[in-house]
Amino acid sequence: MTRIELAQGDITEQQVDIVVNAANSGLLGGGGVDGAIHRAGGPEILKECKELRAGPLQDGLPTGQAVATTAGRMPARWVIHTVGPVYAKREDRSALLASAFRESLRVADELGARSIAFPAVSAGVYGWPLDDAARIAVRTVRETPTSVELVRFVLFNDEILAAFEEAVRELGA
Repeated sequence: MTRIELAQGDITEQQVDIVVNAANSGLLGGGGVDGAIHRAGGPEILKECKELRAGPLQDGLPTGQAVATTAGRMPARWVIHTVGPVYAKREDRSALLASAFRESLRVADELGARSIAFPAVSAGVYGWPLDDAARIAVRTVRETPTSVELVRFVLFNDEILAAFEEAVRELGA
């Protein structure tokens, strides 16, 4: 059974097999978690992302999908890049957010990973309400069959950590 942990801190410093990047579809870096991962991992990550964009992902990585690259200079072995949806009040995109977590776990299984660290996908600049994002993340991880033994949500601040703690309590994860 997969163990879920919560931690506050810097996802780029996690001692896990995989760090998940809340990427944009272009895969070429950006702000927030995406920028931090590209800075910490160094040019090796960008090089592999450019190769993906030149090959199978010429149109970018679709929302809700995931793809792996090296982790470069970070302690993790791989980065899984996933694109979460932008929140929209008039359209339910929660299935796409859940897919970002499920697809990340699928890729982790393909790589043979045993531990993975997720950020709060879509809960930053993509505007997803924090409590809902936390519930979707925790529920999806709990319900997705995987060989990953440890899922650690690495959360940027007290407010995000509190939302995930509440989701874990609520869902009995």
